[in-house]
Amino acid sequence: MTTDDHTSSFYDENAATYAVRDRSLPQRRLDAFLNALPAGASILELGCGGGQDAAYMVAQGFNVTPMDGSAEMARQAEKLLGKPVIVRRFEELEDDQAYDGIWAEASLLHVQRSDLPEIFNRVHKALKNDGIFHAEGYDSFGRYYNYLSADWLNDLLISTGWEEISLNETDGSGYDGKPTKWLRMRASKSISSAT
Repeated sequence: MTTDDHTSSFYDENAATYAVRDRSLPQRRLDAFLNALPAGASILELGCGGGQDAAYMVAQGFNVTPMDGSAEMARQAEKLLGKPVIVRRFEELEDDQAYDGIWAEASLLHVQRSDLPEIFNRVHKALKNDGIFHAEGYDSFGRYYNYLSADWLNDLLISTGWEEISLNETDGSGYDGKPTKWLRMRASKSISSAT
């Protein structure tokens, strides 16, 4: 299983509170991601949470498909977005060259480290050629965090066929308010790596 049961339960049980929490929109990262895509591009948001990032992308004229593994979180996002949200876990992603971009801000960190290569392969398959991918153990709420090092993630991305890899680490905090390091990544699927 890619996301453990306690992490899934947290989001189902706390969806209403989590969706309306005071959260700063990652506008600078969103804009950088969107600026690398063609106008009106198709975007899959993995782990859309309350839907704020998807709402911003839609307002900028992009065709966004929001997805979350929690049915309760999906319901909260649907209220904000006014459109259906796909309820699907990362390991159930089966699209093939369907998206120009995939946005996974603060969501893949819940994937068990041993499952990340398979998830990255699924993301790679779901992207169109030259598509762009953006992404970032347990906190005080019992949610799993994989806490990857930049070197480990870079090696994984190279081994699974990604190119133009950009990684950086920033200070921040999570839902529990405790200081943490965020590892942010961007990579592209080149035509030469398409299978």
